[in-house]
Amino acid sequence: MVSSRSRSKTRESRALGIALTPKAARYMEKRPYAPGEHGRTKRKADSDYAVRLREKQRLRAQYGILEKQVRIAFEEARRSAGLTGENLVELLEMRLDALVLRAGFARTISQARQFVVHRHILVDGKLVDRPSFRVKPGQLIHVKARSEGTEPFQVAAAGGHVDVLPKVPGYLDVEIDKLQARLVRRPKRAEVPITCDVQLVVEYYAAR
Repeated sequence: MVSSRSRSKTRESRALGIALTPKAARYMEKRPYAPGEHGRTKRKADSDYAVRLREKQRLRAQYGILEKQVRIAFEEARRSAGLTGENLVELLEMRLDALVLRAGFARTISQARQFVVHRHILVDGKLVDRPSFRVKPGQLIHVKARSEGTEPFQVAAAGGHVDVLPKVPGYLDVEIDKLQARLVRRPKRAEVPITCDVQLVVEYYAAR
């Protein structure tokens, strides 16, 4: 039986036009249209606001975070040197839960967050239970020794998520069999495996 959480993620994926979980990806291959009775029919053109809103929702959904967290990251990105949209993605990508997912320790962003909250993840040998913790270049992310033998991490160590996750990005140095990964440098937007027009996200927040 499919859980209500799984169903909601699949529905959200179809509405946003991006697969948020491996299960949603399989479902969308069979039903490549939006949910609801009008999903198969051609939609009227969205307003500029609706297009920007959808891109913001896409970004939020792929990191599984609250609106407040995106807004805080946006304000920091805007104050930083460089392009605001690229800065925003780079800041979100340095979240601990995002890097746990990119490293292949977890299968989905929600599972990655759960691993952090349940105190399975260390950064430079210290327990960190905040998914929003920002990892600095040079820091080592690894699974707690007492957790390594559990089934989810044994699956991960054997490369069990390779087929459903994007290729490990260049800003991470991963030793999956040892369940450890080092952030070697700040991510660049072009390398971050998310689907989002960040300029539209910037326009959404700039207009508010």
